[in-house]
Amino acid sequence: MHNEFTAVIERDGDWYIAYCPEVPGANGQGRTKDEAKQSLTEAIALILEDRRADGLRAIPPDALRETVVVE
Repeated sequence: MHNEFTAVIERDGDWYIAYCPEVPGANGQGRTKDEAKQSLTEAIALILEDRRADGLRAIPPDALRETVVVE
């Protein structure tokens, strides 16, 4: 699956701080812009994985489950 998200990266002293407006709670940091962006990427992946698992727990056993692709 291919998704694109916005990374807002700001400098804070010796650190770069990154966040994603589309995924509340997704934040990253690093000594370089690339480290902050990678940290943010990992945070987004963890949050989406957790939300998916949480959402799938409530599916009734007789419900149809299909995949949709958003491009």
